[in-house]
Amino acid sequence: MVDYLANTEINSQRIAAVESCFGASGQPLALPGRVLLGEGVLTKECRKKAKPRIFFLFNDILVYGSIVLNKRKYRSQHIIPLEEVTLEPLPETLQAKNRWMIKTAKKSFVVSAASATERQEWISHIEECVRRQLLATGLQPSTEHAAPWIPDKATDICMRCTQTRFSALTRRHHCRKCGFVVCAECSRERFLLPRLSPKPLRVCSLCFRELAAQKRKEEEEEQGSRSPGQPAYLAGAVCGASSGEDDDSDEDKEGSGDGDWPSRVEFYASGVSWSSFHS
Repeated sequence: MVDYLANTEINSQRIAAVESCFGASGQPLALPGRVLLGEGVLTKECRKKAKPRIFFLFNDILVYGSIVLNKRKYRSQHIIPLEEVTLEPLPETLQAKNRWMIKTAKKSFVVSAASATERQEWISHIEECVRRQLLATGLQPSTEHAAPWIPDKATDICMRCTQTRFSALTRRHHCRKCGFVVCAECSRERFLLPRLSPKPLRVCSLCFRELAAQKRKEEEEEQGSRSPGQPAYLAGAVCGASSGEDDDSDEDKEGSGDGDWPSRVEFYASGVSWSSFHS
């Protein structure tokens, strides 16, 4: 690792350059002891399609954002504390290579690198940083992770009822618990998922029943802590049709302002290295 870079001028300059690229829309990144270990372009599998994202690996956080002008301007900054991160390598297929999943309690998503070598570099560096961060904080590895959203293009029909066919008029929705692509009828309920949001979120009918049963069991074990006359499972649930407040636009907002990048993963085809790690 490069702990010796913590208080050096070159490390400060690198971090300042990242802050400058995000501009006023990003958070300050310079902290005592923080080291920028590496950076690169990875493909992030978003709801509608795979998109290039810039990633920065620090010794305590992972930062990523949308690319407006490469190495000059980024936006939609996301910061993930490394002690919350778990990685899961994914199997190779003819259509999908060099992929792995980044899992946290709040959000999980799939990324891919330009080559198997870069994939292994990213995984090994992140895992080593996570190990050191857990050791430094005394925390235990996270065991609960948010389900990754299944991309829209993965299915043309509702993954719950398997009857509703999606079209320009019949929208896709995502269950916030399992990540499945579902129709409006199969995702009418909401449930409070504190790890994800302080507000009740859209969930599919199957997850709602499971969550409600779990909530009811917990309430019964607490021996009547609920309000008189109220079924236990309703303490965390909201029934009825979901309003537009929780429309599945998270990834769309994140991707707004993308620069002039090819729409497919083939932008890696130039053969150059898309990631670099500092030593």
